[in-house]
Order: sequence, then structure tokens, then C-alpha cells
Amino acid sequence: MTGERADATVLWDNVLAGNARRVGEVLRAYGPRTRSELVTLTGLSRPTVAAGLTDLTDAGLVTEQPAPSARPAGGRPAAVVRLTRAAGLALGVDLGRRHIRVAVADLGHAILAERAARLDLDADDHPAEVLDLVTDLVDRTLEASCASRCDVVGVGLGIPAPVTRQGGIGSAALFPAWADLSPGEELAARLGLPVRVDNDANLGALAEYAWGAGQGCPDLVYVKIATGIGAGIVLDGRLYRGTAGTAGELGHVTLDARGPVCRCGNRGCLELLAGGRALLENARLTRPEVADLEELVRLATDGDTGCRRLLIDAATQLGYALGGLVNLLNPARIVLGGDLGAAAGLMREPLRRGLGDTAMAAPVRAVQVVPAQFDLRASALGGVALALGVDGAPLGVDTVAPIA
Repeated sequence: MTGERADATVLWDNVLAGNARRVGEVLRAYGPRTRSELVTLTGLSRPTVAAGLTDLTDAGLVTEQPAPSARPAGGRPAAVVRLTRAAGLALGVDLGRRHIRVAVADLGHAILAERAARLDLDADDHPAEVLDLVTDLVDRTLEASCASRCDVVGVGLGIPAPVTRQGGIGSAALFPAWADLSPGEELAARLGLPVRVDNDANLGALAEYAWGAGQGCPDLVYVKIATGIGAGIVLDGRLYRGTAGTAGELGHVTLDARGPVCRCGNRGCLELLAGGRALLENARLTRPEVADLEELVRLATDGDTGCRRLLIDAATQLGYALGGLVNLLNPARIVLGGDLGAAAGLMREPLRRGLGDTAMAAPVRAVQVVPAQFDLRASALGGVALALGVDGAPLGVDTVAPIA
């Protein structure tokens, strides 16, 4: 390894090697660490870690700083080592049906810039146009970070559909215009960068568990309530994707086998009762001026009787759907995020009542229902985590400098 500057992907693919690479990979996945923690996490001896850090320091890729004050008191705090901006950047992209959000972070887990844009078209029906808009927003967000694509080591893309382990769409009925595409490959071709793709709720779970409302909780369910409803599941400190990669399709749990037909092809799905489309359709019967879910939540929290009733009923139905999952998995925490995350205070108790009607008493008593810390940012930050490789690390290890 030399001190000559290389493109970030070349640096990680071809330049970093041996013990320096091993130490660098651990810092990339876990964030800033003390030397003692690096010994434990790499499995290398203290002198070997020190030699790797010397190589990384000589190349300008790491820096050593005093530990944050939040670390345990008593004696002089150990310094922490973190990757510098010269090591590269990670991109997270959240592609929703009506929005795009992009986040840029350095490999030391610090967010550098975020940008969001509303879509004037429905992402379900216009994949090529939407991916072109994503590419443009990525470049504008990098420009705000005084960076370019050559600084990026990887991209994590979240989409509002089940994603197979091969990166394809897990249900053609839920994202029909995208069914024959590989979204990660399509975006990689536009950006010239490596892209990993996952379901947006999985990425929300990853961000909240690594840095947010689920931190330190090894068994949790993150619920993203937006146009549709999805869940990201963390079990024993690992993101659970299922055999095919499509675990967590909470919105398509059947609540009424004789109910109306859902776009997935089944009947009586939760999404038809509590998803964003259904809520807005019902709200507009009496409040035709309601533009989006954000306005619906605002009206409900301001005391509008009809809007409050819609969210309370939706939360109860959500509790019914989560009851079986709580019985099966016995999670410690349910994290409410997405467009309706801001209404978590209003929805918490009716959700718990729904759980009480469908799950056993012991797991209901044990589970906490909490609002997401990152709210609408969660999936984009989860994309950053995916690009960093956080999903491959045992997430139960505390972070030193959480993303904010």
C-alpha cells in the first residue's frame, strides 16, 4: 500500500491488503473503535493491529481522537481510531413511490449531506425515469459534500418491494413495471459504482438498530408505514431476510379472508385497511383537501376528529397483524417509522390494544412500542449502513459515535 491517492473503489478492491485491510474493514463496518476493541473484533494480536494502523495512518486513511464523553468514566479515556474521508464515502438511497432521499457518509460513520425530492410521477410505473432522477440527486448530494462519484466505495439502495437474495423483485404483482429489472444493476450501470439493494423496511430496521431507537436491542421489529406497510426484522442481533430474502411483508398479512382483493392478489390484506393509500382515500371523503400522509398526521395530532379516528383504527388493525408475529418471535421492541412515524404517540396505545386481542399476554407485556429515531431518514441511513457492510457485523457491539 502506498500513500498515492486512488479512487475509493480501487483503494478497497486493489490497494488495501493484509492486516491493514482487515483493520480497515472492521473500522468501516463498526465505526470508530479503540485499539483494544480492534484487537477483539479483528482477532489479530495487539502488535499486528498496531502495524496495520501504522500502514493506514501513513496512507492518511485513519486518525486517532479522544473518545466521546459518553464512554465509561474513570481514568483517562482511551483514544478511538476512525477512518478518514480519504478512505472513501458511502451512499444510501431510499426510493419511495413518491419520493427519493439520498444520504452521504464518510467511512467513519459521519453523515456529510442529505437531500430529498418529491416525485411528480409514481415510481411504481416509471422505473427508468425514476432511476435517472435518483442518479441526478446522487450527484447533487455528492456536490453538496464537495465530493464526486470517484470518492464513493459503495451504494445501498432501498426500494418499496420485496427483494430476493439475487437482487430481483420478490413479487411481480407489488412492483409490476420493475418485475423484469434488477434495480441494483440498473443503478450501478448509471453510476458506475457497486450497488447493493434491499427492501426499504429492512434498511430502516438496520439503521434504527445500528444507531437509532433499536440500538442495543437484539430482537426487534421495525414497521414502516407509508403508501404500503413493511417490516424489517432483527433477530439475535442480525437482520433477518428469510430464505428467499423477502421476509417482513407485513402489509400483506391477511386480516379478512373474504375481504377485498389486494394488489398482491390475496384478500383482506392489512395494507387495504391501514396503508397510506387507504388512509388518504378515506380521509378525502370528508377532507378532500388532504394532500398527503404528512398532512393527515398533522390534522390528527391537531385534534381533527375524523383523521384521529382513521389513525387509531389503523393502529388497531396493525396491532392485529403484529399479534401473530409477536407470538412467534417474541421481540423486545416494535419501532414505528415511515410517514406515520410522527403519529407514533397517537397510535401506540391502540396498537397495543390490537396486540392484546391477538397475542399472548406474556409477549405483549414484554414488548415495547417506540417511535423511530430517524423517522423518514431511516431507509436512506440504512442504505449507508448496507454500503458500509454493517449488516455483516454482529450489531450487538455498541457504536462509539452513532450517526445523527
